[in-house]
Amino acid sequence: MVDRKDIGSWLTGPDTSGTSKYPGERLGLPESGPGSIARAGRRIVAIMIDWGIALLISNFAFGGDPWATLAVFAIEQTLLVGTLGYSIGHRIMGIAVIKPGGGTPGPLAGLVRAVLLCLVIPAVIFDPDQRGLHDKAMNTLLIRR
Repeated sequence: MVDRKDIGSWLTGPDTSGTSKYPGERLGLPESGPGSIARAGRRIVAIMIDWGIALLISNFAFGGDPWATLAVFAIEQTLLVGTLGYSIGHRIMGIAVIKPGGGTPGPLAGLVRAVLLCLVIPAVIFDPDQRGLHDKAMNTLLIRR
């Protein structure tokens, strides 16, 4: 049976006692500094850098074909994130992709993350810990280095 405490009151709002105070708290990560969840600003700038690099390569090698740009971007994300744990944009912005226990995500995680990132929608839908669906799908975290 649903109780008034479950729903909350229109005066007090829903019960928020179980929510975390900052992104990553539920995952045992620090609030700020190295090891904390990378915030949206760093992520956006990193993806802009990566897209710019893909666009430059595509313009020189493929005449600026949009599908070639997307393919170059996906290849960069797959190879670099899968092997090193960061793309060029991530490295410049001081962030990295890790598995929750630490370490690089691996080739499969790099590939799946890249494909989902290219679809855009999974990247813009995220949870309270600021993990996009592409990160949740492969159980990865984007943290500050």
